[in-house]
Amino acid sequence: MEFPETLSAERRALIEDAAAKLQTEYGGGFLGMVLSGSAGRGLETERSDLDVIVVVSPELADKPLPRNTELELLPVTLQHLETLATFGDDQWGYRWSYAWAPTLLDHTGGRIEQAVARQTQLSEDESLAVLSQRLDAWINQTYRSLKSARDGNLLAARMDAVEAIAPFLDVVFALDGQVRPYSKYLTWSLQHHPLASWPTDELLETIEQYLAGNPEAIRQSLRRVQSTELPLVQEIFDSWAAEQYDALRR
Repeated sequence: MEFPETLSAERRALIEDAAAKLQTEYGGGFLGMVLSGSAGRGLETERSDLDVIVVVSPELADKPLPRNTELELLPVTLQHLETLATFGDDQWGYRWSYAWAPTLLDHTGGRIEQAVARQTQLSEDESLAVLSQRLDAWINQTYRSLKSARDGNLLAARMDAVEAIAPFLDVVFALDGQVRPYSKYLTWSLQHHPLASWPTDELLETIEQYLAGNPEAIRQSLRRVQSTELPLVQEIFDSWAAEQYDALRR
């Protein structure tokens, strides 16, 4: 088995023991293991759960896995792992759980590792699907924030700016062909897998400015995304009326 260097010897032993038991009990139906959660990204603490995705054949999908209070075994089929949820589906939120998660064991000739990598990346069509739903939502939320700032309602401006962060990050990551990471892993993701279009320090600082409800930082982020040479982006920005742009641009 291949483990991340950051994983302790004790936790490696737990996983190896579980793998041996699964191999004995399930035989060829036990296809592999993927290390998810904080441990899979070198961020675990002594309080972190040890989450291991166990890839099994379909006939074993509903069979209970061995229980261990120190190890959480999560069964999925290879077919499920190779199926990509589309934006808006119930399963979409789980896609980032596979992002850069190390494959510990693969009895499928590489299919598990390839499926995990594919869950992380967005195709051009997937990126456009995210943008078509989230770009206008982001612009609308920043518009609310900027109007409140203009009118002197700073609390509302900050609250609306905070609500704009989620669609903003959906847009930024989609433009780079990536699934947006969970908030817990945002800094880790940007440091280890930086976006080509937005330097990590600048993006993190922009988020801080959103939290403060800074109108100029919000406008700068709008200008930066609007400069993207993508027809869909231009179409969505162009759908906003001139009088609405007064608040967005000023």
